[in-house]
Amino acid sequence: MLTDTEIKIEALRVLAKNLGEVDAERFVALIQPEPFDYTRWQRGLWADRTIEDLSATAMAARRAKQSNC
Repeated sequence: MLTDTEIKIEALRVLAKNLGEVDAERFVALIQPEPFDYTRWQRGLWADRTIEDLSATAMAARRAKQSNC
């Protein structure tokens, strides 16, 4: 009887052999459950801030980073 790790390794080997490495990775990504809805989270991330405010914050952070270099 195979261990869980051995099963995972063999399954990935078979997937990569039959689908190719890229499609095997895509398959794994498709069957893994997402821990949260990134799109929904991102839409609400800056809901209370204007574009101008975000831009000013980003420019200030960039100036601070450049002055620390």
